[in-house]
Amino acid sequence: MSTTFEWLCDALAEEYRIDRDQLRPETALEDIGLDSLAVAELLFKVEDAFKITLPPQAVPLTTLADVVGYIDTLVLARCDDAAAPADEAAPVAAPAKS
Repeated sequence: MSTTFEWLCDALAEEYRIDRDQLRPETALEDIGLDSLAVAELLFKVEDAFKITLPPQAVPLTTLADVVGYIDTLVLARCDDAAAPADEAAPVAAPAKS
């Protein structure tokens, strides 16, 4: 299993033809030529790849570490939501009788 950072490096190398040797957690997005439009496009790819939905409010992302942290936070929140117990007031279907 690869890490989020490895996935991000692969995506940047493939999509934007960025040399992986330039990619470190502290690398600024601006330093590798990613403007706000490129970051938005990257985040759409993140949504698809990680099966998450990005909130509508803008988040300041300046380095690769920021992007990785943001992705990991959203994935963790999705996992926490999936693990949350069902609403006790919701009806539960009875098993079918044989």
